[in-house]
Amino acid sequence: MEATAQESGQVTGTQDKDYNVIWFVEQCLSNVLRLDSYVQDAEREGDSELADFFRRAQEASRRGAEQGKEHLRKRLAR
Repeated sequence: MEATAQESGQVTGTQDKDYNVIWFVEQCLSNVLRLDSYVQDAEREGDSELADFFRRAQEASRRGAEQGKEHLRKRLAR
């Protein structure tokens, strides 16, 4: 029930779905930055398998951010 109230803007006062996309893009980009330090940690320890895993996760977050930005471009052009 609480999730429904939040989605309708009763808690935050924000009913704008575009805000959700903006939040998603920010989280994806934040994740890209965080994963960069994880890659560096793994490399410092000589764990190339883990470093590659984090690089793949980082790329997935970049793609998510790009997809989110594309959604925003379309929505804001209306």
